[in-house]
Amino acid sequence: MNKTKGLLEQLTEGPVICAEGYLFELERRGYLSAGAYVPEVVLEHPEVVTQLHRDFVHAGSDVVEAFTYFAHREKLRQLGKEELLEQMNRQALRIAKEVARETNTLLAGNICNTNAYIEGDADSPKIVRAMFDEQLEWAIDAGVDFIIAETFEFSGEAKIALEAIKKTNLPAVVTLVIYRKGVTREDISPQDTCKQLEDAGADVVGLNCARGPNTMLPLLGPICEAVACPVAALPVPYRTKHTEPTFQSLRDTACNCIPEDRPFPVALDPFTCNRYEIQEFTRAARDLGVTYFGLCCGAAPYHVRSMAEALGRNPPASRYAPNMAMHTFFGTADVIRKEYQDHKSNL
Repeated sequence: MNKTKGLLEQLTEGPVICAEGYLFELERRGYLSAGAYVPEVVLEHPEVVTQLHRDFVHAGSDVVEAFTYFAHREKLRQLGKEELLEQMNRQALRIAKEVARETNTLLAGNICNTNAYIEGDADSPKIVRAMFDEQLEWAIDAGVDFIIAETFEFSGEAKIALEAIKKTNLPAVVTLVIYRKGVTREDISPQDTCKQLEDAGADVVGLNCARGPNTMLPLLGPICEAVACPVAALPVPYRTKHTEPTFQSLRDTACNCIPEDRPFPVALDPFTCNRYEIQEFTRAARDLGVTYFGLCCGAAPYHVRSMAEALGRNPPASRYAPNMAMHTFFGTADVIRKEYQDHKSNL
């Protein structure tokens, strides 16, 4: 087993990239159902998950995150599949550990929004905490290097997740999802919530999911100013805008075959950010002070490579970066036949 520097040590030396986006990418590949979004693929097709982990590392990710998002008791209860809970978590962790160790990258455990937290309800915090604790126990058994707690719309639920992680003595990365209103469900600003999480012991705080680069970026500056710990930014790679700040709120009126004109979640293709946009976001977020980078739902390995290259890196996938000088029509290399170069205007 290779040894690697821990998350916090790496962050003192420079940015860290953590690839996410497993739900959408595996749905696109035909191994996961949109809507339910339960990672049964780790049991049914472990080789596919293994390869996706490898693809993300090849593209520049410093972290292999166990695919346990939505692999919690509440989600499986809704689908009548609670009996798969422990098996699913342990298998996801085993797959991620295999790739992390073979590639000398960090292994991250994952807990997330439970959809069982109800603000003001006396019982839901206990229910939520129990779900976190059982997943964290399996993550500890697997030997993870740190824990990611993500996609929390309630600051209260994020704090419960952080409390649970602190019991493990592992570094905690806690990220919020901020919907249209621009605040948590309790109407607390992202920066104030992140400051509260930092004060409660979070090692990295920030945002993930829902918002694309254009509408996440304005929220990152105030967070970076409010906290002293590393800040995380993991947008979805979609062209959200001021009037439609989340990918759930996007509307596609150019296509008359989408129900309710809502492209989320399986018709978002026309809104996908290109590589240049991902690079622009990465550089802008870095300039604000972000040091923990990644991309959430919708990300593909080529997005991660663009992010890595924007940070001045040269991951293995960069060997296959575009070489348009050799293109049959658009190429400028001497070996390209002039007759074909002259034809490019007719393409």
